[in-house]
Amino acid sequence: MPESPAIKFQNIVKSFGNIKALDGVSAEIKSGQLTGIVGPDGAGKTTLMRILATLLHADSGMVNVAGFDPKTQNQNVKDVIGYMPQRFGLYEDLSVLDNLLLYSKLRRVDAKTREKLFARLLEFTRLEPFTTRLAGALSGGMKQKLGLACALLGEPKVLLLDEPGVGVDPVSRQDLWRMVEDLTSDGMAVVWSTSYLDEAEKCAEVLLFNEGKILFDGKPDELTQTLNGRSFLLKGDAEMRRKVLGVALELDDVCDGTIQGSAIRLVKKSNASDDAIIKTAKEFDYIATHTKPRFEDAFVDLLGGGPGGHSKLADNFELERDISQTPVSCVNLTKQFGKFIATNNVSFEVKKGEIFGLLGPNGAGKSTTFKMLCGLLIPTSGTARVAGHDLRKAAKEAKSNLGYMAQKFSLYGLLSVGQNLEFSAGVYGLDGKLKRERIDEMIDIFHLEKYLSSAPGDLPLGYKQRLALACALMHRPPVLFLDEPTSGVDPLTRREFWMHINGLVAKGVTIMVTTHFMEEAEYCDRVAMMYGGNLIALDTPDGLKASVETKDLQNPTMEQAFIELIRRVDAQKGEAA
Repeated sequence: MPESPAIKFQNIVKSFGNIKALDGVSAEIKSGQLTGIVGPDGAGKTTLMRILATLLHADSGMVNVAGFDPKTQNQNVKDVIGYMPQRFGLYEDLSVLDNLLLYSKLRRVDAKTREKLFARLLEFTRLEPFTTRLAGALSGGMKQKLGLACALLGEPKVLLLDEPGVGVDPVSRQDLWRMVEDLTSDGMAVVWSTSYLDEAEKCAEVLLFNEGKILFDGKPDELTQTLNGRSFLLKGDAEMRRKVLGVALELDDVCDGTIQGSAIRLVKKSNASDDAIIKTAKEFDYIATHTKPRFEDAFVDLLGGGPGGHSKLADNFELERDISQTPVSCVNLTKQFGKFIATNNVSFEVKKGEIFGLLGPNGAGKSTTFKMLCGLLIPTSGTARVAGHDLRKAAKEAKSNLGYMAQKFSLYGLLSVGQNLEFSAGVYGLDGKLKRERIDEMIDIFHLEKYLSSAPGDLPLGYKQRLALACALMHRPPVLFLDEPTSGVDPLTRREFWMHINGLVAKGVTIMVTTHFMEEAEYCDRVAMMYGGNLIALDTPDGLKASVETKDLQNPTMEQAFIELIRRVDAQKGEAA
């Protein structure tokens, strides 16, 4: 007799006003496996997770979690699930151990078993050395591990994880995966909602949502294989790759495309011939070959394809001031907080019209370096220059030449979307007719019309990020700083962002970007890798991948290169000790 599913739901409907967040969805989720829930922004993923966690009730339909109905057996469901929401409610003024103690009491964990359970969870999450550290002082990855430990108190049968990988570096994400795999091998049902499709690809089964419906329910490979023979890799002059991509994405036969290091990845539409792609490649002296499809290719194809290659934002974007050929530079840049050295003698230059990536694990010093280059932090020592201006001596002039999109959405929550646009335009010195034109332009390009009276905090994540980018670009700066600009957004929104970024670079804009999403790092011309406050590598994406290639690690991905570079530094430290 087959085992009963850990979760079962049939014909669930959930509406918020006129919006159907879930529109008659049905599925079963098995015990002892990892099930991924994926889909674009606003697809219904979080609504489903909240229904399963008893935080919302479906308007109609049947829901069963570990044998219980969340609507009529609310407490029974709470006793058998662990739930980690997108913004897990850790108490930042409490220590790691105090957070565990608090959540164990909320979960009614027996005091006699608490000590053994804590010891096991601390070992499992590798947080044992940090029990006295305040939760607010933990890195992003460590916070997620503590959140997972708190969700596991009470030893649940079902674990619900809503976007646990957002803002977490590849090393910490690898640790999370290791922990989750251990849990599923013990028979737990784990549901992992994610916008990172490399994560979804590792799941045993995937539910792909869009506009409140399930478009696919099955093994990731089953969806990926539908693209056999439709994925291409184009190689040629790397300097031309953005232009070639833009042209290719406007072809009728192409549904999606991205930059992959020095190459271009394209997906042709179903039933289209190879001719248009091969012809376009030849026009630019590129060579097009078939390549193995990825789950992300199939995901974007199933949703109707990407946004194309033409950026309306770049159409009207003309640089209004001439800047040096080295718009961003730092020499021996150092920042100390007390005895802690966040950035240690970091030096590099960014060329005009270049996309320069800054990578590293949580706490590596990326954001600190970024903030010094934006004039938000004063260096302890060393120099930082933007558009030829020393940020110590001419901070105002430097800031007028840059746009900054912060890692955490930082617009004014008490102002509406429209008021934020007005305020940003005013701060950057725009007024009169020009101010109105720029605001209207941003409203049109980023489709903000229907949200103008909304508070920024009420927007879907993709629109929050669009608004933040619009405000950063209002004054058409020659230098743009993007601190994790697409963290947590879906692949379609990410493609839209990079379509605009590629268009801006073609107009001569210089861009610095930090990211934890390794596929995104492939878009960069060069990448600086930071770890422990130090610059440990600086090369093209392909160069970084080649630097870690061995007999045992052939054709490494960007994520594998990231992890291996960190491992080598740790190994050297171990040998030195």
